Amino acid sequence: MMPTASTTSATSALAPIPSLPSPEWSTVSRIAIKECHERLLPMSLAPSPIMVFPAYQRLGIPGAVPECFVREGVYLALLAAARSLPEGIKLLVLDGWRPWRVQQYLFDTLHEAIKHRHPNATEDELLTRTREFVSLPSRDPGAPSPHLTGGAVDVTLCNADGIPLDMGTLFDEATPASHTDHFEQLNKLTPAQQRARDHRRLLYHAMHQQGFTNLPSEWWHFDFGDQLWAHYGGHSAACYGPAELDTIENRWRRQIG
Repeated sequence: MMPTASTTSATSALAPIPSLPSPEWSTVSRIAIKECHERLLPMSLAPSPIMVFPAYQRLGIPGAVPECFVREGVYLALLAAARSLPEGIKLLVLDGWRPWRVQQYLFDTLHEAIKHRHPNATEDELLTRTREFVSLPSRDPGAPSPHLTGGAVDVTLCNADGIPLDMGTLFDEATPASHTDHFEQLNKLTPAQQRARDHRRLLYHAMHQQGFTNLPSEWWHFDFGDQLWAHYGGHSAACYGPAELDTIENRWRRQIG
């Protein structure tokens, strides 16, 4: 099922995505965290119009979990964003909270790929290029990687049959075209580029209206409650620090005493 003509018209009328600078990570890491202790919830519990596809686990990434966990506030905001979408379009959740091992694997893998392609790049240049798409792995309680908090989420749009809409690049595609405002910067768009731009606008505004902020280099990455959210949203503090899944072993230890 393809989006209807009325849906296409509505998305074309949406405001352009604003251009924002890349985060200054040293500034982001200094933002205070006032942990609210919200629990992690599995997004697979959410009703339609949300769909869940734990992309990293399906890709065989070491340590990836077969679920997309997010903080409870993120869960509710995602559900509200999904319900605001035009009929026939759903929100597809690809990743949320991730273990440190997965963050380290993604960072190392992209770093090595960039180094292989640019063997003469300095370590500072490699770090900058890598952090454009994967944040530095950190379990530091005062400066955790966004996805380790349960406040960062990777999402896209799909139609009523679960087929992802064209967003101009694939999820996790480490190219300039993945920057959220990429198609806003082009003077002349092909019909395919215009559709991708409109889909990005629809996703961006649906998420932004529910309080999410977007990482400018990734159209799919949104934050709620973490330090990136505080940075781009102008909040004085974050409310999500590093989180861990509550295992049955930990529960029994607390209960037995």
